[in-house]
Amino acid sequence: MASPSRRLQTKPVITCLKSVLLTYTFVFWVSGIVLLAVGIWGRVSLAVYFSLLDEKATNVPFVLVGAGTVVVLLGTFGCFATCRGSTWMLKLYAMLLSLIFLIVLVAAIVGFVFRHEIKTNFESNLDLALKNYNVTADRHSEAVDTIQSRLHCCGVQNYSDWERTEYFSQKGIPRSCCKNQNDCSEDDLKDPNKAKLKGCFFLVTSTMESEMSIVAGISFGIACFQLIGIILSCCLSRYITNNQYEMV
Repeated sequence: MASPSRRLQTKPVITCLKSVLLTYTFVFWVSGIVLLAVGIWGRVSLAVYFSLLDEKATNVPFVLVGAGTVVVLLGTFGCFATCRGSTWMLKLYAMLLSLIFLIVLVAAIVGFVFRHEIKTNFESNLDLALKNYNVTADRHSEAVDTIQSRLHCCGVQNYSDWERTEYFSQKGIPRSCCKNQNDCSEDDLKDPNKAKLKGCFFLVTSTMESEMSIVAGISFGIACFQLIGIILSCCLSRYITNNQYEMV
């Protein structure tokens, strides 16, 4: 057992660690809100692109929303554990932080490794959406129109992709493919020269990479930030255990 003088000397250290960990936990809790917001933003801003990907890829924003919710709950638990000064709670907090860190790290690595596969998958699905395109309320057809209107593009690689579709032989290019959508007659729809020159695949993948890099950067930053919490939790738990110091 440590002497009374030694215990008195370690009180400021433990108090300092407690204050720092509380500050960290609050920032960590806020980062959970940020992660939650990023997941929602990603789902809304990339929804039209996700509709042309496999179901597994569309789950990415929901994973971020789930992770953000867990971080918020874990931050609340960490604040409670720090205030109580409970060693087992602090150790559990550190373990949970480590687990989330590993999950986010693995998810980031998997996303990086399979990024080219996602591009290939999107290209094939976009090409299939063009072949099955119609003017009814089909979600893939709506996605094609939204992408072509929003990014001012036409077809997968260029407008000539529409010439190989059944829709083109019947009605020509879609109105969303016209250079001037507000002034596009029936005759213009059957004239490929009236179509936008740029293909959609490159523009879509560039947009997705740009926006997903923001999501990945924030997620990775929050994951690395958790290492600080792990170290602080372990240090505070060790000081409390070694010096048999109890906080009320």
